[in-house]
Amino acid sequence: MNEVRQDGGENDAHGITSGMPLKKVVLASNNAGKLREFAALLGAAGIELIPQGELNVPEAEEPHPTFVENALAKARHAAKLTGLPALADDSGLCVRALRGAPGVYSARFAQLAGGEKSDAANNARLVEELRSASDRRGYYYCVLALVRHADDPEPLIAEGRWHGEILDAPRGEHGFGYDPYFYLPSLNASAAELEPAVKNASSHRAIALRQLLARLSEEA
Repeated sequence: MNEVRQDGGENDAHGITSGMPLKKVVLASNNAGKLREFAALLGAAGIELIPQGELNVPEAEEPHPTFVENALAKARHAAKLTGLPALADDSGLCVRALRGAPGVYSARFAQLAGGEKSDAANNARLVEELRSASDRRGYYYCVLALVRHADDPEPLIAEGRWHGEILDAPRGEHGFGYDPYFYLPSLNASAAELEPAVKNASSHRAIALRQLLARLSEEA
């Protein structure tokens, strides 16, 4: 794999320094749903988002038991291979009755039980695991890690939680992942029933990203 570095200009080989505005950031993800959400949210802040796939960056390993460790691993991996500041998230669905599962294994929940790696299979396992559960509460959790360069000793970390309940049957056509089964009582809708603009304003990623942008603003 050839490293594709984008050094020069405002972002030098050591990334951006504290006090300088971020203009270009690599998103350490190939998830189309996440790309849409982050592009909308960061674009409004004047930050150009480049998916790592466009720079031939392979997906990083996610061997860690915590969201924050996985997010940092992905961000440092993308920054190392591109020479650009990198943003990564690690996120998932945490369900009380399942003691926090699927958690960091949300994207491969069904795979862990011998099933395929797909949203449909993950949702099917979730519904089955909760078949006899009376407590349907859960939340989406997101950790964002932004590194100015691969060895950044002070990565910016932000987090967000989006509380809801788990449905027995899917509702809605928008979103991705567990969205059709994630019900928001305050909105009387599943996450998949929300228009993208509404979701982008209230989701766990939106909460975490607002926190991250506030941190960046403090450094400017």
